[in-house]
Amino acid sequence: MAEKLVIVSDMWGTKNGLWITSYLGYLQQYFDITFYDSQQLANIDLPVQTEQNIHDAFVNGGIDTAVAHLLKKETSPCYFLAFSTGGTIVWNAAKKGLPVKSLYAISPTRIRLQDEKPLVSLNLIYGERDTNRPDDIWANKLDVEMDIVPNYGHTLYTDEKIIRKVCLSLLNEVTSINIPEKIEKKKAV
Repeated sequence: MAEKLVIVSDMWGTKNGLWITSYLGYLQQYFDITFYDSQQLANIDLPVQTEQNIHDAFVNGGIDTAVAHLLKKETSPCYFLAFSTGGTIVWNAAKKGLPVKSLYAISPTRIRLQDEKPLVSLNLIYGERDTNRPDDIWANKLDVEMDIVPNYGHTLYTDEKIIRKVCLSLLNEVTSINIPEKIEKKKAV
């Protein structure tokens, strides 16, 4: 039986999320996938969807609402792949007892405001040019490693090279199948 993978979107949810289909294409044959739109988890329904409006809605209670909903929905240990705000949601939920086998969080910049990490396996990935990513002082204080990818900004998770890298890493963590060869063959087709 396939391992369960929960994917949590960035703040845009499915509205700007065509890139998510690339992750699903790589991962769906190996995982039982559950996908959450962060805005739906947070009960955010804004008539005007600007970056600032969405950001404010998450900061002003949306993240806490999403954490509470995620804790109710996911009660068995599984793997998590989360993007930006989604990574912050899973990080905070894990600190409150969400059963996480591992968290792959790409660009969860708001965790830089945290002074405690969840006690789960973490893979934090950031673009070098993301001006809001946590700094090395924060990483050392919390004893976390960050994978900083050169020449990328905040939305590196939408780039096909990064998508492939993350999927390979996640798949290699949970399976002994020679995944890189299978993905490389799929890419060549």
